[in-house]
Amino acid sequence: LAASSSTVRAELAELEAFGLLTHPHTSAGRVPTESGYRYYADELLRHSEPHPAAFPLDLHSQRTEVESALQATTEMLSQVTRLLALVSAPPLAATTVVHVEVLLLEPELVMVVVITSSGGVTKRLFHFEQRVDPGLAQWAGEYLNETVAGLQLGTSLLRRRFEGSGLSPREREFLAALRPAFTELVSAEQRLFVGGAADLLGEVRSEELEAYRNLFELVEKRAAMLDVIGSPSESQRAFVRVGHELEHPALREIALVGACYGLVHRALGAVSLVGPVRMDYDKALRAVRSAALELSRFAESVFED
Repeated sequence: LAASSSTVRAELAELEAFGLLTHPHTSAGRVPTESGYRYYADELLRHSEPHPAAFPLDLHSQRTEVESALQATTEMLSQVTRLLALVSAPPLAATTVVHVEVLLLEPELVMVVVITSSGGVTKRLFHFEQRVDPGLAQWAGEYLNETVAGLQLGTSLLRRRFEGSGLSPREREFLAALRPAFTELVSAEQRLFVGGAADLLGEVRSEELEAYRNLFELVEKRAAMLDVIGSPSESQRAFVRVGHELEHPALREIALVGACYGLVHRALGAVSLVGPVRMDYDKALRAVRSAALELSRFAESVFED
């Protein structure tokens, strides 16, 4: 530095007066406060490059396997940053129905198979008190493929297909019994993919052990961690939350860096990195922005087909 030691000490003292630095005890060197890290992260966000760098992973080789693409992204993110990587999957309500199968397995047992645009395949069994007419089961499969294929899950238009005015009471009653295969699919819990726990623990300091224990307990409760990340914003800009900003008492020594991914006018999920408040914010922000851009491109190729 082209400055004297007395000038450096004066500048550090002024930064401490602003609340951006502190020192644990009298003879210790100064370290950033939570406000100091917040200020630094804001400057990085303000001056970030308009176009993120390429993400070191080709997701197009997994074109229709959304879950594989999300898991591969978490693994690559954790390898690049040595932090805990979290990627929230698109909500099932954002997908469309591609194909439906209604299979009569036994006289009173019907299985409904729903294939969605994200590559997901769900199976649901329905038990009936009376024998099911094979012709009725075959008709239901043909009818649903004709009327709900291409429709987005969770929409009122799809729900109305189960109550068509041209349906007979017998047909309407049978479709009503199968309807949970679609409605309950939408209400399923959003999934969270996690990677890099071992890498993060390899970098932990002794004074951070309690914070990491709390973090991993929260990660085990996927729904609680999704609440911390928050709903994906329509804006796909990167974001940083430091310590108390995470609004969870277990994460006061933790920071989260993330970016949303999705379609042009609809966010589908978030790519996040979690680590100590002292993390390398510059590297983390560049990583999540690159990963989010790659996932957005992947989502456009899958969800728009």
